[in-house]
Amino acid sequence: MSNKVLKLMKDEEAAYVDIRFCDPRGRLQHVTVIESEVDEDFLEEGFMFDGSSIAGWKSIEASDMKLMPDLDSAYVDPFYAEKTIAIHCSVVEPDTGEAYDRDPRGTAQKAEAYLKSSGIGDISYFGPEAEFFLFDDVKYSVAPNKVSFEVDADHAAWNTDADFEMGNLGHRPTYKGGYFPVNPSDDGQDIRSEMLSTMKRMGMKVDKHHHEVATSQHELGLIFGSLTEQADNLLKYKYVIHNVAQAYGRSATFMPKPLKGDNGSGMHVNMSIWKDGKPLFAGDKYADLSQEAIYFIGGILKHAKSLNAFTNPSTNSYKRLVPGYEAPVLRAYSARNRSGCVRIPWTESPKAKRVEARFPDPAANPYLCFSALLMAGLDGIKNKIDPGEAMDKNLYDLPPEELADIPTVCGSLREAMEELEKDMDYLLAGDVFTKDQIAGYIDLKMEEIEMYEMTPHPAEFALYYSC
Repeated sequence: MSNKVLKLMKDEEAAYVDIRFCDPRGRLQHVTVIESEVDEDFLEEGFMFDGSSIAGWKSIEASDMKLMPDLDSAYVDPFYAEKTIAIHCSVVEPDTGEAYDRDPRGTAQKAEAYLKSSGIGDISYFGPEAEFFLFDDVKYSVAPNKVSFEVDADHAAWNTDADFEMGNLGHRPTYKGGYFPVNPSDDGQDIRSEMLSTMKRMGMKVDKHHHEVATSQHELGLIFGSLTEQADNLLKYKYVIHNVAQAYGRSATFMPKPLKGDNGSGMHVNMSIWKDGKPLFAGDKYADLSQEAIYFIGGILKHAKSLNAFTNPSTNSYKRLVPGYEAPVLRAYSARNRSGCVRIPWTESPKAKRVEARFPDPAANPYLCFSALLMAGLDGIKNKIDPGEAMDKNLYDLPPEELADIPTVCGSLREAMEELEKDMDYLLAGDVFTKDQIAGYIDLKMEEIEMYEMTPHPAEFALYYSC
């Protein structure tokens, strides 16, 4: 396999190799190595680096770590001026060669191995639908005397009366009216097409793009893939969107809720398991699901609150997941509406039968998010967790007394961390996640929570300054 990468380098006349890995927060990190230093030994033996500089990883006294390139993941980076081959890496302990237990990509690989060892299935497929916003101007401040943010987009609904140098042409989607007007109301056609074409040139499987409901909100379509592969692809998805937007003089964000009073960005995650070349989730139960798929849903709903720690890992996530609005906060499932946590998309083909978790958002680390969802579903299958009856009604319109009987997901990141501490055993099965990894993750997130909770908010001035 190293020969394949070396041939790619030669064919592309690459000057550099970019070795990339993912930190616990889900952010892509990289080191660039000049071509002359990259040979068969380098690709097979890995690259040493200082892990103490990565938040949530090792302390300084035990900081040596090794990046092991996944040679199947090599692709040409489309954004560097110098021709560069990018390769995704997993992290191992240099003395033993064993996977570092806080490496998110290693967790995803262990989750895939655990599925096979369980005998339940051979492979799991994931299809994330990550939404994002595009802005033309972004300003924020977190100072002792000033906490503020301001975003703007020329085509935003609030700019119908703005003065522009070349004039205001007026064509814009209305508030919550972005799904799916054509241009000129939709000004994102060309930038989204370039994003999707760039992904295709990188070897990613893509299918569509469109404007989303909210002001300046968009989505591109990724075709499903296996767990680790698709987590790699989601990092590439974000990378392409950020960089193409930058080239257009625009700014992309995957924050779940950057705008007050408008729809937030979700990341619906479609999941299926196959065994012996056949779809495990197709059957003769509700919505043509198998009993295993029903139990898989049971596991997702049972562990939804601890899953929130990985599927909705930002304080901002819970400004989207608010009861009483059109957010998937209710722990229910259905094939007929989109108002619950889990939906069964309609399909004619048994091969396309899948389960869709609707509560995750694109702030998630994809390796940890997908792995946790799989582990929760597998726990449901192993322990035959019954999710109860499907809710084939609009959950948003339920009377209060009926709504009160349906449990919800977490209401804050602090609650999600508390739930994770109480409900983690299903994640520890097969050593997919470890207690040390989860403890380190909680510590990292508590730093974010404390910063958020101790920072005065502009809304508090509006509410309380004159009290």
